[in-house]
Amino acid sequence: MHPPGEGERIDAGEGSVIVLKATGEMTGGSFFMSETTIAAGFPGPPPHTHRHLHDMFYVLEGVLTMRLGEASHEVAAGSFVCVPPGIVHTFSNAGTTRVRFLNMNTPSGFEHYMRELGQAARHGALTPEVMGAIASRYDFQST
Repeated sequence: MHPPGEGERIDAGEGSVIVLKATGEMTGGSFFMSETTIAAGFPGPPPHTHRHLHDMFYVLEGVLTMRLGEASHEVAAGSFVCVPPGIVHTFSNAGTTRVRFLNMNTPSGFEHYMRELGQAARHGALTPEVMGAIASRYDFQST
């Protein structure tokens, strides 16, 4: 159990924060969930697919810009998106205010990527190139 605001907190730089709520260590490898806040203008990772990972998003606050396949969507608070393996996708914050969302994955493993992002953010901005290079170690194929 993690009350509001609690969990493993990762500073992703420039006003972006990831709070790990469920990890593979807690779920026997079956599930990952973070509460993520991305700052206005956050570029997001490069377009990508996953071979095994189901990548899910539930927007809590703001409007998340998502690419699914070739289409772009403005995903408002209260919306849920499930991206199965093999579907090209990415997300960003094209707006002028922060976006807060739950990111859920099954199976787990992306918590390791999030931790590496936090380490990288200490040394510079998380650009799509930086995020893509780190993510490539975690069932992430740039397209």
